Amino acid sequence: MHTITATIINYYHICHRKLWLSANGIWMEANSETVAEGKFIGDTTYEQRPEKYTQIELDGIKIDYFDAKNGVVHEVKKSDKMEAAAIAQVKYYLWKLEQNGIAVSHGLLEYPRLRRTERVELTDADRVLIPQWEADISRIIENHVCPAVVKIPVCKSCSYYEYCYSDE
Repeated sequence: MHTITATIINYYHICHRKLWLSANGIWMEANSETVAEGKFIGDTTYEQRPEKYTQIELDGIKIDYFDAKNGVVHEVKKSDKMEAAAIAQVKYYLWKLEQNGIAVSHGLLEYPRLRRTERVELTDADRVLIPQWEADISRIIENHVCPAVVKIPVCKSCSYYEYCYSDE
């Protein structure tokens, strides 16, 4: 049984192949300039946050910035190219916190480079859908065969690009 993390939820909404590869121990993120740039933005944009907000780790998720007083999850992203996946990730954080008896209000998806913040709410429909995501993710991960390459616009900026397209 694999632990389902918020990163896995994010990958599920982007590419099932990337999800399978990472969940099965094939990590390409360490060599990715895109990932390093995103981490740099997250680490340097809101330098006062560690003093103000709590970091939470539970059930395989790690939330860097949680405003416990107001029940708000803050998630920083480099760009909004994969916004649907980022929204799903924040909803997963909210759901996991709620499942563990932690009061939540909403999430804030922050794009410092775009100077934009998106409010994310957890709905009753999400509470039904998220366990279905987990079941589908478990099915994908436990399959002995890696999903086929599906060419999508974000492939060229993906850390797995060379792995997936090495035969071309």
